[in-house]
Amino acid sequence: MFPKPLPSLTPNTYDYESLPMVKPTGFREYDARWLFEKEINLMGVQALGLGLGHLLHEMGVKPEIVTGHDFRGYSSSIKYALITGLMAAGVKVKDIGLALSPMAYFAQFALDVPAVAMVTASHNDNGWTGVKMGAARPLTFGPDEMSLLRDIVLNGRSQTRPGGEYVFVEGFARRYIDDLANRPKLKRKLKVVAACGNGTAGAFAPQVLEGIGCEVVPLDTTLDHTFPRYNPNPEDMKMLHAISAAVRDSGADVGLGFDGDGDRCGVVDNEGEEIFADKIGVMLARDLSTLHPGSTFVVDVKSTGLFVTDPVLQQNGVKADYWKTGHSYIKRRVKELNALAGFEKSGHFFFNAPIGHGYDDGLVTALAVCDMLDRNPDKTMADLYRALPRTWGTPTMSPHCADEVKYDVVARVVKRFEALRAEGGQVGGQAIRDLVTVNGVRVVTEDGTWGLVRASSNKPELVVVIESPVSEARTREMFKAVDDILRENTEVGEYNQTF
Repeated sequence: MFPKPLPSLTPNTYDYESLPMVKPTGFREYDARWLFEKEINLMGVQALGLGLGHLLHEMGVKPEIVTGHDFRGYSSSIKYALITGLMAAGVKVKDIGLALSPMAYFAQFALDVPAVAMVTASHNDNGWTGVKMGAARPLTFGPDEMSLLRDIVLNGRSQTRPGGEYVFVEGFARRYIDDLANRPKLKRKLKVVAACGNGTAGAFAPQVLEGIGCEVVPLDTTLDHTFPRYNPNPEDMKMLHAISAAVRDSGADVGLGFDGDGDRCGVVDNEGEEIFADKIGVMLARDLSTLHPGSTFVVDVKSTGLFVTDPVLQQNGVKADYWKTGHSYIKRRVKELNALAGFEKSGHFFFNAPIGHGYDDGLVTALAVCDMLDRNPDKTMADLYRALPRTWGTPTMSPHCADEVKYDVVARVVKRFEALRAEGGQVGGQAIRDLVTVNGVRVVTEDGTWGLVRASSNKPELVVVIESPVSEARTREMFKAVDDILRENTEVGEYNQTF
C-alpha cells in the first residue's frame, strides 16, 4: 500500500521525506498545478502518477503513456517521480525527455500511444510545477477527468499492478522538428524574431523557423531555467516589449514569442506594435476562411468581438462559436464542431487538418503566421493588422484571489450583473445589452463595449479583460465599472498588470 497523501507537511522533517503531500487545490479545471515543495513533494508526485495510472485502467484506456518535461531546474526530478508512480500502476512509459507540450502531444500520434503526461508549469513563475494530461488524443483532461483523478489520489484509492515498463525514446526532438519543417519553403524571404524567454522553446523554435526558410533573429533562446530577463509568457507586457525592441532594432518582418512550454505564440508586427493574440486570430481567420469559405472557428470568451462583426469574416461565411476559456475546453470544442481552428486570447491556437492535429502548438501558430505573410507578399504584418476594424482592448489582467474562494467570488459577480440587468441598471453609463455566462461573465453594453470576469483555471487569480469598438475612453470607463463591482469583494487583491 502507498500512503494516503496529506494536504500539508512541514519541510525538512522526517514526515516530509516519508509521506506524500498533495494540496487539493492543485487539481484544477483541466491542469494540475502546485508550488513544488510547498504544496506537493516528490512522494506526492509519485502518488499522482500512481493515481493517473489507476485512472487509465478505470477508463479502459490501454495503459501506455508518453511523458516529457520542460526546462526548469526541478522538472526532470518531478518527471521521474511521476514515472515511478505510473510504472507501479502497471503503465508502460515512453519518455521523450526535454520537450515542449505540443511535442508530447505529437508523440501520442507518432508513437501510437493513447495517453500523455507532460510535466510543465507552462508560463507560471519558477517554483510552480504541474502536469498536462490526456487519454484520448488530441484532447487533454477536462473537469470530469480531473475530478476523478483528484478523488483517486487524495483518497488513496490507487492500486499497484504488474506490467509497468520504461522506455527512453532517443532522438525524438529531431523527429518533431522535422515533422514541422518538412513542408514547402516560404516563397517570401522573411526575417523573424524568435523570442523564447530562455524557456524550453529555445531548443526548437529557431530550428523550425529556419527549416521553412526564415532568417531568424534569436532573442533569449539560450536555455536558462532561472529566466533571467522575464518569465516566458507572451501575454505579459514585459516580454512583448522586449520582442518589440528586437523587431525595431533588427528590421524584422515579424516578432514571434513562445511561452515556457511552447504551446502558445505571441506576435509583434514589423513596426514593433504588440498585437494581442485574439486580433492575430482574426487575421488568421480572415486568411484561412479565404481558402476555406464557410469555416467554423471556436473562440474563447476573453477574445475580441470582431470574430462576429468583422465584414471580411462575414463575407467569407465564417461561423464563430464563443466558448469557455482554457486549452482543454477549446480543444474539445474544436473537435466537437469539426472547426477549422480555435483561438484563445492567451495565444493557445488549435488547428485541425489540413493545418494541424487539433492540439495547441505555438510553432504551428508561428508557421500559420508566416504562411499568411507568404500569401500576402505585397503587405506587411502592420498592413494586415491595420486592415482590421479598430477596437480598444486591454491585456489580460489578473487580480489576486485565493484558489479556495475565487469561484465563489466570480459567482457573486455574475449574480450582481444579472441583478443589475434585471433592474434595468447601467454599467459604465450604458444599459446592458447581453450577458454571456458560459465562463464567468462577459457583460456587453449597448455600444458593444464589453468586460469579462472569470476565475483563472491554473493560478490563484481572477481574469479581467475589457474591449470597446468605440474608444479608449469607453474601455477605461468599462474597466472602472467592472473593477468597482469586483472591489465589493474583499478577497480580490492587486492586479498583476493594468493598462
